[in-house]
Amino acid sequence: MQRRKFLRTGALGAAGVASVSTLAAPAIAQSMPELKWRLASSFPKSLDTLYGAGEVLTKYIAEMTDNKFQVRIFAAGEIVPGLQVLDAVQNGTVEIGHTAGGYYVGKDPTFAFDTALPFGMNSRQQDAWWSWGGGRELMGELYKNYNITGFPCGGTGAQMGGWFHKEIKTIEDLKGLKMRIFGLAGNVISRVGVVPQVLAGGDIYPALEKGTIDAAEWVGPYDDQKLGFNKIMPYYYYPAWWEGGPQPVVYVNLEKWNALPKPYRAAIEAGCSVAKGWMISKYDAENPKALRELVASGTKLMPFPPPVMEGCFKAANEVWADISAKNPRFKKVYDSWRAFRNEEILWFRVCEAGFDAFMARMSAADKL
Repeated sequence: MQRRKFLRTGALGAAGVASVSTLAAPAIAQSMPELKWRLASSFPKSLDTLYGAGEVLTKYIAEMTDNKFQVRIFAAGEIVPGLQVLDAVQNGTVEIGHTAGGYYVGKDPTFAFDTALPFGMNSRQQDAWWSWGGGRELMGELYKNYNITGFPCGGTGAQMGGWFHKEIKTIEDLKGLKMRIFGLAGNVISRVGVVPQVLAGGDIYPALEKGTIDAAEWVGPYDDQKLGFNKIMPYYYYPAWWEGGPQPVVYVNLEKWNALPKPYRAAIEAGCSVAKGWMISKYDAENPKALRELVASGTKLMPFPPPVMEGCFKAANEVWADISAKNPRFKKVYDSWRAFRNEEILWFRVCEAGFDAFMARMSAADKL
């Protein structure tokens, strides 16, 4: 009798708990504010992977908040030009932006570290520095000076070295070339005689077509083919020593960020991580086919000669020393970043590079 009574009351108790939890979730959802934000992207819609990562982010935020928090994405030029996204976020024109820190090295060269530094780390190493090597905290100090906070939101993997109208056999062949190039790589390559040009993605093809620039780099085969650079320039060089593991970033207006409910902040951070994985995997999947098609259509695929790489490496170290002597913030981040990079490269030499080199030999010998 007591057992039957216990089972009845236990069942009622369980039902009561279930009903409370069932009611609690909508009540919590209803207590969250409805927000509508605008996201300015530095990328045109035609670049479906770079721009697409912003779409992945905004969709994730909406889904994770039951559409209470909606972020509408705008392509480069729709609200502000592609290279002015940081300014728009900083002054509150938009609440959030998807861009690359390297575009803003004119404000402070330290911005380069949240995207890529020449002769830096690959994507995994850069991510490790950000997450485990103090990168997030160090860059957070910079961000506060610009009324923003930021998170990695994408990654391309190692990029290509760009398109040239002539063969680059020695470092002398670079002298005098007007080249679209990214971030602090412009400071480096100017030391070997190149005249760097800063252009957003959508502006590169017209500049090549008009002859206002002699060479250009962007990302890799998938994007470069879409932008049509192969129609103008025959020589396609690799690797982009200036972008071994670049990551686009999301900047959020700091006042808007601080006012967000914690679940909405979590949705942004998690969405950035999802978008980063999505972007890297998509480029890795699309680039091989695009490269085959480019070569089949007549593109001349060339490696930068070792003397060119070594000359640029020497120039890069000179630039870092010069900037460090003038900019204490850059020096503080560089010292952390450099020590971490050097340790990572030692580890990758032991395992990752050894495996990759063996598989590359098997591929070259047509044994795969």
